[in-house]
Amino acid sequence: MRDIGYDVKPPEKECEDENCPFHGKLPVRGQVFRGRVVKTYEKSAVIEKELLRYVPKYERYLKKISKIHAHNPPCIDAREGDNVTIIECRPLSKTKSFVIVEKVSGVEE
Repeated sequence: MRDIGYDVKPPEKECEDENCPFHGKLPVRGQVFRGRVVKTYEKSAVIEKELLRYVPKYERYLKKISKIHAHNPPCIDAREGDNVTIIECRPLSKTKSFVIVEKVSGVEE
């Protein structure tokens, strides 16, 4: 297991994924976000990020939601409803430039 340079808790499971920042060779750098997993695919996940912005003209807050596609390594295995931390990496496909590095909280069952 290697240190990725960010203050995140490493996963407990091991994996053989080449695009895993902990067990593979994928370097991470750049932006760090927290969001909620909306949908999962085989090795991908769609993360919904919410942004509140104050609009002075109307004296109200504007809620924006953006969806980000991220790589979901097998050692983390995030599911729908999980809150996760994602970090920017090199482009892995046409739409994926982020990787999930930590599960903040899971689905309560």
